[in-house]
Amino acid sequence: MRPTEVKINNAPEDWISCVRFGPKTNQYLIASSWDGTVRFYDVVNNTMRHKFMQDDPVLDVTFMDVVHVVSGSLDKNLRLYDVNTHTENIVGDHDAPIRCVEYAESVNGILTGSWDKTVKLWDMREKHCVGTYEQCNGKVYSMSVNEEKIVVATSDRTVLIWDLRKMEEYMMKRESSLKYQTRCIRLFPNKEGYVMSSIEGRVAVEYLDPDPEVQKLKFAFKCHRNKQGTTEHIYPVNAISFHNVYSTFATGGSDGYVNIWDGFNKKRLCQFHEYDTSISSLNFNYDGSTLALACSYMDELEVPPANVPSPAIYVRYVTDQETKQK
Repeated sequence: MRPTEVKINNAPEDWISCVRFGPKTNQYLIASSWDGTVRFYDVVNNTMRHKFMQDDPVLDVTFMDVVHVVSGSLDKNLRLYDVNTHTENIVGDHDAPIRCVEYAESVNGILTGSWDKTVKLWDMREKHCVGTYEQCNGKVYSMSVNEEKIVVATSDRTVLIWDLRKMEEYMMKRESSLKYQTRCIRLFPNKEGYVMSSIEGRVAVEYLDPDPEVQKLKFAFKCHRNKQGTTEHIYPVNAISFHNVYSTFATGGSDGYVNIWDGFNKKRLCQFHEYDTSISSLNFNYDGSTLALACSYMDELEVPPANVPSPAIYVRYVTDQETKQK
C-alpha cells in the first residue's frame, strides 16, 4: 500500500514559487523556484528527470503539454522548455518581471501576466506575442484561466475578468472584497465565479453573474490564523487549488497548514498536519486524486528564523473523505 504522502527528492534550494501537475497525469510535476531552476519530476518513481537553470528567480511555470513547459521570471523573459530534448528558447519578454504564466487551451496559446501592468497572449507555434492587454494600471499578482475565461488580480486590489474570444476590452472590473493585498485567485471549475485570498488570513468566494440573487451567494471567511493567549496571529493565504471533480478547494498559508473547503456549503472538510514552514504553492492534479504541496519560507518575517527549514515538495494522495462535499 502506498503512503498517504511522499516527500519528493531533489527539491529546489530556495523559495518554491509554483508546483504544477502535467495535463491528465498524476505522474509528472514541475516546480519553479527563486533558485533559478525549473525542475521536472516523475512523481511515481520519485525522481527528478531534468533541471533547467537560469540566473534569475523563476516566478511561475506551467505545462503546455506533457513535454513542453513554459516559465516566467524576474529577468522579464518567457521561456519554452522541451523536456524530451532538454532544449530551451526565449519566446519573448515583458517590460518588467513575469509573475504569472497560464496555458490557454482554447486558443492553444500562453498567457503571461507581468508587473509591467499588462497581460500578453503568445502564439507558441510562431513564438510571438499576438496581443497585449492593459490591466487598469495594476501589476499582475495572480491570474487564472479556464477555457475562455480569465481572471486577473492586480496590485491595486482590482479583479479584471476577460473573455479570450473578445479581448478588445475586459468583461468586468471589480474591486476586491478583501481589504488587503491579493495573494492568489482561481476560477471555479464551472467558470461561474472565483476564489481569492489575501495576505490577511482571509478568503473570498465570488460569483461572476451580476444578478442580485446570485450576488447574495458571495461570502468571505477568515482562515490560516491562530490564537495564542490573547494574541491572534494572522497569516497570508498564499495558495489555492480547486478539485476539478468535486469543486472543493484547498488553501495553503504561511501558518504551515493546508485546509480543504466546501465553498458551496461554507464548511471546512479537513486540515492536514502542520508543515514546518509556509505553504507557497498547491496544485491538484486533473482528477483530484493527488495534491502537490510546496513548503518554503517566503521571507515573511522581518528577522528570519534562526534555522530556516529547507524547501520541500510533498505529494499527497487524498481521499474522498478529505475532498468530497459531505
